[in-house]
Amino acid sequence: MTRTPFDTFSKQLLEEFLTPWGRVETTHEVPGESRFVDVYFVPEVQASINPNQLGLVGKIAATSCLIEPFRNQPTLTQVRNCLLKLLLVQAEAQRQARRDEERLPEAQLPQLWILTPSASETLLHGFGAKPTEEGLLGIYFLSEALRTAIIAINQLPLTEETRWLRLLGKGTTQQQAIAEVLALPGNDPYRLNILQLLVNWKISLEVTGEIEQEEQVLMATLSQAYLEWEQQTRQQGVEQGIEQGERSLSTSTLSTSGGTAACGTIAS
Repeated sequence: MTRTPFDTFSKQLLEEFLTPWGRVETTHEVPGESRFVDVYFVPEVQASINPNQLGLVGKIAATSCLIEPFRNQPTLTQVRNCLLKLLLVQAEAQRQARRDEERLPEAQLPQLWILTPSASETLLHGFGAKPTEEGLLGIYFLSEALRTAIIAINQLPLTEETRWLRLLGKGTTQQQAIAEVLALPGNDPYRLNILQLLVNWKISLEVTGEIEQEEQVLMATLSQAYLEWEQQTRQQGVEQGIEQGERSLSTSTLSTSGGTAACGTIAS
């Protein structure tokens, strides 16, 4: 199975956000003919973090779901293949529920989220995808029974809630999201890890040579991410070194003080 640098980056990014509050499987194999879901997520009953911290990613993962990120707009056939994988996963979930003598409500069936950098009217109309009733820009749902949504990342509003998904966009959409990550304070819990993933992606692109002409500007942005990551990592190393030195000095001082006290007691 061939993996592109973006395929690896997108899976690692989603895994970074989702792992703390559920079970994440990347490249999840579905029954039947060999097919794989990019990311399959099952939330845990007791999550270690509040999903609201993840913005739109947290809302996506409120229930079990399949997440299929695309670097370019998917074709009709690619969307149909995603739907096929969803139906197979749902059927397997229902079979497992019957084996466990449990009832699986319709609302608990896995949902499919297709992430695309853009979505043409032809694509959306072809699957009857409609905007949400809440009016959330860039999110289109297929018929209710299909439990499927297409997210056009370039249409998402430039808000903190959408930042993490916009990292999977393309062109200026993605560059804006990376700039927002770079602008985060150094103590942000996600900043360093996301920079690390961006650096890994940059290296993968350079090694494979899979750099499209429109991504030349992106490489400059990723280079900035690399410099920021390198600087923050170096600073953390210095701080850890100082902290270890202080602990060693403190231990040494306590040891010396204890020895002196002991000698004083013997002398008495």
